Amino acid sequence: MSEASIFILMIFIFIILTMVARLPVGISLIIAAICGSLAGGAGLSWRHLVEGAFGYFDTILIILTATIFMKTLEGSGALDSYVNSLLRAFYRWRPIFLLILMFIVMFPGMITGSSVTAILSAGPLVAPVLLKLGLSRSRAAAFLAMGGILGMIAPPVNILVMIMGAGVDMPYVGITLPLLIIVLPLAIFASLWLGLKESKKISQGELMSLLPVSCWPQYGWRLIVPLLALIFFFIAPSLWPKIIPDLGLPASFFVASLFGWLAGRPFSFFEATQKALEEALPILSILIGVGMFTQIMTLTGSRGWLVVSILSLPSLLLIIGMMLSLPLFGGVSTFGSASILGVPFILALINLNALLTASALSTFAAIGELVPPAAFSARFAAQVMGERSLLSIQKNSAIPAILFWIMGLILILLAPFLDKWI
Repeated sequence: MSEASIFILMIFIFIILTMVARLPVGISLIIAAICGSLAGGAGLSWRHLVEGAFGYFDTILIILTATIFMKTLEGSGALDSYVNSLLRAFYRWRPIFLLILMFIVMFPGMITGSSVTAILSAGPLVAPVLLKLGLSRSRAAAFLAMGGILGMIAPPVNILVMIMGAGVDMPYVGITLPLLIIVLPLAIFASLWLGLKESKKISQGELMSLLPVSCWPQYGWRLIVPLLALIFFFIAPSLWPKIIPDLGLPASFFVASLFGWLAGRPFSFFEATQKALEEALPILSILIGVGMFTQIMTLTGSRGWLVVSILSLPSLLLIIGMMLSLPLFGGVSTFGSASILGVPFILALINLNALLTASALSTFAAIGELVPPAAFSARFAAQVMGERSLLSIQKNSAIPAILFWIMGLILILLAPFLDKWI
């Protein structure tokens, strides 16, 4: 079979298994990779399958340890205390209050790189407040969905950029500012667009009945030690490189988790790690499947064919192609979209700063979290809010999603100028 035929076969099998057979995305990717290896005449190439499974091992470690960190914040009562303090401080000013609610939804996603984790962790804390403010369930669900997506592409952990960076040997450094250029305007717009029109002021008494219980009176400043430790591990190696070594993101998250274990109310660290693994496992399986899929594409020549095909596109078609194909493929798997399509697009735009390009492409791919059939962010937001209509959530998210496209396009078009001062 030709390289193009093998690629089409792998994509066809993946889509059939995911959409018709309803198999998990990770399992579907693995089966499609095995079929591609057989069709390409390589047989069951175990070496390449295993090598592909470990292709994103660094990213897998980051997600797992970051999820453990989030579970220690939840177990110690620190997360509830943060939310309690922030909402009590800003509830009087409605626009700022909505921005704080958006940040609370984004925070778990910023740490773990997962929109689903953000929605499931912070959604139950924010959902009753949004309803009390007067938002309809569909609009509140759209608020949660957009918060999850923004958290997924926000620094410090953007898994989509990590995946694309691994494909072009781009280190995950210097990415914070490009991502903030995209995320900050989008977060402000999305929170005000979705919340300001329907929301109303609430009294302190109404708010207090909705807030999670704070552990601040019992443990005080000890509760912020895990966050301070994590920030220290992030910035200290840059400030004092000769004194403090860079532990790397996985070790930084894990050590900060130990601080979280000791900082607040007692909880079982072992159970927290079990819950973290259970929660992260679907994402980890997708990354293993993406690694196998990409490795077999490389083995059979399909990846080279795809890169050459994309490189041959005229500039206008290239931009239109990335703006449409990344979200559409992201409707099946956002991470798969970043790996299979994002890497060739970065290579096609090799004359631009790769950090800026990867940041923009991660924004396009993230829109796939709202696109059927998977629409993970919209579905889990609907689950948290008890909203039955997925279409109403997508309609409410349409304008912010269009702004995602615009911001990504602006970053690509202005990349030559931004490259001079970033």
